[in-house]
Amino acid sequence: MLQEDETSSVTSSPLQFFSMMPFSPGLGSPCPWLKELKSEERGLYLIHLLLTCGNHVANGSLEDANISLEQISQLACPKGDTMQRIAAYFAEALADRILKCWPGLYKALQFTRTPLVSEEILGRKLFAELFPFFKTALVITNQAITEAMEGEKMIHIIDLNATEPAQWVALIQALSARPEGPPHLRITGVHHQKEVLEQVALRLTQEAEKLDIPFQFNQIVSRLDNLDVERLRVKTGEALAISSVLQLHTVLGYEEGVQFLDKDRASCRHSPINDSSSCSPLSSSASTKMHNFLNALWRLSPKLMVVTEQDSNHNSSALMGRLLEALYFYAALFDCLESTLSRTSIERMKVEKMFFGEEIKNIIACEGAERKTRHEKMEKWIQRLDMAGFVAVPFSYISMMQARSLLQGYGCDGYRLKEDNRCAVLCWQDRPLYSISAWRCRRMDSYGYGAEAGLGDKTTRKNLKFY
Repeated sequence: MLQEDETSSVTSSPLQFFSMMPFSPGLGSPCPWLKELKSEERGLYLIHLLLTCGNHVANGSLEDANISLEQISQLACPKGDTMQRIAAYFAEALADRILKCWPGLYKALQFTRTPLVSEEILGRKLFAELFPFFKTALVITNQAITEAMEGEKMIHIIDLNATEPAQWVALIQALSARPEGPPHLRITGVHHQKEVLEQVALRLTQEAEKLDIPFQFNQIVSRLDNLDVERLRVKTGEALAISSVLQLHTVLGYEEGVQFLDKDRASCRHSPINDSSSCSPLSSSASTKMHNFLNALWRLSPKLMVVTEQDSNHNSSALMGRLLEALYFYAALFDCLESTLSRTSIERMKVEKMFFGEEIKNIIACEGAERKTRHEKMEKWIQRLDMAGFVAVPFSYISMMQARSLLQGYGCDGYRLKEDNRCAVLCWQDRPLYSISAWRCRRMDSYGYGAEAGLGDKTTRKNLKFY
């Protein structure tokens, strides 16, 4: 079993025992002892099988991968315990990757397998309802914006994924209660579906009218990775705040023509089967597209930007690296549901299939421009935002107190909140899952680089201009 550094093999005792057990010699020859495994043994063996299958897929050994998938299918179940459910979705993702070797077959199967837009929306909605992570991020974001905008008469908020009107309804209510009176509020919502923006606009307009707050909602129909920042139209005299909840990673898409670390790697090509660890492109922290996007946001001079992202590395070029990281991450999320919902819960099945299942499939089965789910660790985001001209702002005691109160309201002590590097980190037990961070624009020197926060001298910053 691989360590998180993707280099060493640390097979635990039970897995060493399982690794010596014979695989089925071929199709139609199941191992009868598989059905007799206890829950914990079955879970460990499923991990062993998934990693073995992943290695076979990465190496192009399709026959061996097929044998592993057959054994997984005898143990995995989307209605079973945590590990059985996870294995079902990871096995589907690995099978999906194999099927892409035969484009005609793969495309024919997609006629009925492609998820509907309505399913995607429902999956996200259920995630927001069943877990406290999304609501906690919104509570912290709203409180940080309220504090930053104290005394401002004209406020402009840019929501980079305007799907949840409840967040801004709460903010409108808070602003209406200000002793000095409410400000003029303008919200610009970005989303790729016009219908979603129209529903948000209607709800917020109704609330603003009820509370007699001067309000305007601007709609920008666009995916974030294609957003023209000029369309955000920030006006002189407005105090600007930007909110990004689980969205920035979508700008980390594969870029055609990306430079490679050395000449040998320049000849490599992404393959649906072969592990691309031998032809890794430049670290995504050096992504030109992401840097340009963040720099464009910096040029808008926001008074505050609050960013929420998944805190796990699902953007490695190596398939096995992504597979192992995703197993840790989604095992924690599935474990959350195991502790709070019954296995027969319809809502649980839907969020696992429509939301987590689709993310797992994209992480494991896709490469290049097709791979959109490119989550990364908090340290990477700190580095990117620092290089783009932002400096971290710690959250107030009130923000953290409100967040902890919300988590406690779920009646489950597995949910935890900690502070790290001026960021709020949402965890399940001790496993970090989501990070929330607040940023302000750093003062720039004549070179256009940060003149504070330890970016080094001018010579060093000039040498970093590529990034």
